[in-house]
Amino acid sequence: MRKRDVILCALLIASSGQRAAGSEPGDGGQQQAGGRAFDVSSLQQAAIDADPRARQQQLLMMQSALRQRNISAQRLPTLTVDGQAQVQSDVPHLTLALPGFSSPFAPPKDTYDSGVRVDERLVDKSIGAQTSLEAAQLAENEARVETTLFALRQQVNDAFFIAAAIEARIGALDATIDDLNARLRETNARVQQGTALPADAAAIEATLLQRQQDRDELAANRRAALDRLATLTGQAVGDNDRLTLPDVGDTVMRARAMAAQLRERPEYEQFTRTRTRIEKQQDLAIAQERPRLSTFGRVGYGRPGLNFIGHTWETYGLAGIRVQWNAWTWGTAGREREALAIQQQVVAADEAAFAKGLDVSIVGDETNIDRLQTALATDERIVTLREQVANSTQVRLNEGVVTASEYLDRSAELLQARFARVGHQVELAQDSARLLTTLGLEVK
Repeated sequence: MRKRDVILCALLIASSGQRAAGSEPGDGGQQQAGGRAFDVSSLQQAAIDADPRARQQQLLMMQSALRQRNISAQRLPTLTVDGQAQVQSDVPHLTLALPGFSSPFAPPKDTYDSGVRVDERLVDKSIGAQTSLEAAQLAENEARVETTLFALRQQVNDAFFIAAAIEARIGALDATIDDLNARLRETNARVQQGTALPADAAAIEATLLQRQQDRDELAANRRAALDRLATLTGQAVGDNDRLTLPDVGDTVMRARAMAAQLRERPEYEQFTRTRTRIEKQQDLAIAQERPRLSTFGRVGYGRPGLNFIGHTWETYGLAGIRVQWNAWTWGTAGREREALAIQQQVVAADEAAFAKGLDVSIVGDETNIDRLQTALATDERIVTLREQVANSTQVRLNEGVVTASEYLDRSAELLQARFARVGHQVELAQDSARLLTTLGLEVK
């Protein structure tokens, strides 16, 4: 296999339109014997857990708890301390005065006052509406985080199946290398016996060295893919570890039958939470128009006190009930509710567009799944036939009927057939995993 072919294969795997091939479970498992096994589902969860944004859930809850406490504090009495000193240019007084007597009504022009005021809300519908709105806002923010983290699943899928495809090709290539090693030993023995030409052994050895170079290059490409996977998941994947392809045939079949009804994507939950938040905003707008009832009390010390014509310092107190009602708002509250109703329609349009986008995105995967299922049956037949031809050519090579070059041609054809088979296996698993991820289902 030429270097250009290996590079082209890696590019095809990474491309979304032409996804490359994958792994033959038997070959891959044998190649990575003794290592750990990793599956897509566990790596997806590991990527979510390792992402710094996963901590946002806890931070959002802490933030919302603080805001809820502030809202609840509005029900508690508020304490205000104030003080004031002022000088007036004039004060109420009587201009009429008897001869020899000062005016009987002449309050001082300088006044001093300090006091403590306590206010407590008795009836205020807006407090409960604010509490509900904050809870709805928290739920929407949590759903938004879930949506953001969900995108990591497809990134893990891409990295996983690139590495799995290369791993599968290495497994198929190892089978060819083992066979070439056996043929080289046999041919060298026949050369020593004089029943084969040294050129035959040279041709086999040259091809063997090329296959070993191909394997080294594939191993380096696999290491790069595993490093990317490790960066995403925070888990180190060693060279001896193996990637287990998911067996999701039955799950995919059921998912395809129910695709139109599935609402498992976190975006749907986010749309629902957004609608709920808008409803709570509408409730708050209505509550802010309702009358509010509160009590108040004040204790003060000043000159004058409540007797504004006095000249002495005195302590005073007062208490009462206050009713506040924005009886006329010039239609602002109604327009705000209308704007929120329009926002509900915007959310509904976004949800419909998202659902349509999902339907469009899974069409290609469904078509590829059908094609690959058919191709795999053909691949099995092709590999069986190529193995028969290669075995027959090997026997004829041992008998000296054919040259080493003809045998190597048949061996290359068998290798390509194996590459095609393992490639279709991984590609089928990749398209199936992408379909399930697109629909919001677990890949197990």
